[in-house]
Amino acid sequence: MAATPPVCDFGRKAPSFSLPATDGRVLSLDEIKGPRGTLVMFICNHCPFVLNTLDRIIRDARDLAEIGIGVAAISSNDATRYPQDGFDRMQMMAQQHSFPFPYLYDESQEVARAYDAVCTPDFFGFNADLELQYRGRLDAARMGDDPSTARRDLFEAMQQVAETGRGPAEQVPSMGCSIKWKP
Repeated sequence: MAATPPVCDFGRKAPSFSLPATDGRVLSLDEIKGPRGTLVMFICNHCPFVLNTLDRIIRDARDLAEIGIGVAAISSNDATRYPQDGFDRMQMMAQQHSFPFPYLYDESQEVARAYDAVCTPDFFGFNADLELQYRGRLDAARMGDDPSTARRDLFEAMQQVAETGRGPAEQVPSMGCSIKWKP
């Protein structure tokens, strides 16, 4: 298990990328960004933290798209050692769950390193100028909790970013499985 660093590096520019998506396209950050902000999240297929929150991630992605936030998910895990995180399985997961966002494959792991991603899920929320404003958790629910009453930290933070260009000063780090780095 890993947790992201507790401090958001406010203003850090989003590293650019161009990655294959599960729908057959190759997408860049410029094609994903939204007019009011962008959410780049690192997820994978096998992580129990991702699987436990997937319905809420999808819900928040849909809600954020409605307010002008572009959303993309990236999987960077070593698919040789973790075949369930391979591109073919990513395609199956994206179709099975009708992802409302592109699911991108970072086979080289260069994008995860550029973002300093450490876990799945790991959320990076940027304003319209692609400046980092949020690096926190999805919500206040813990594994096994009833998530229906949990505070929606990510959604509320990105809503604030869409309205003001700035994220909340106080952020709770995300927690999940460590990214499975190649040897």
